[in-house]
Amino acid sequence: MVQQVTSGIKISVETSFEGTFYKNYKVHFAFGYKITIENQSKDSVQLNSRHWRILDALNNEEIIEGEGVIGKKPILRPGETYTYNSGTLLTSPFGAMNGFYNMTNLNKASKFKVYVPSFKLSAPFALN
Repeated sequence: MVQQVTSGIKISVETSFEGTFYKNYKVHFAFGYKITIENQSKDSVQLNSRHWRILDALNNEEIIEGEGVIGKKPILRPGETYTYNSGTLLTSPFGAMNGFYNMTNLNKASKFKVYVPSFKLSAPFALN
């Protein structure tokens, strides 16, 4: 598990390898990740959007941006947590992801970024 705190918001990430399959005549490697967002600040915050940078073993980069996470824009009061599961596909058995969430401090009506630490995606059979 990797963790990082930005502006009182703690991000924890756990990853898993979900398997391989063929799509468009190519082998793809499926990875899952579970993210827990914990509000350690004294203000209520809302997650508005996400930005992901996904790299595979060949340094191919994919940028993903979108509203909320898994269709939701959670509000977290002080001390609350929000956990969700998602996933990604790579064309290699290992890679990495990092990114950030655009959030709003609801008490101060100010916007800020919360960084997601870089986390590795790796199929167990690809490691020595």
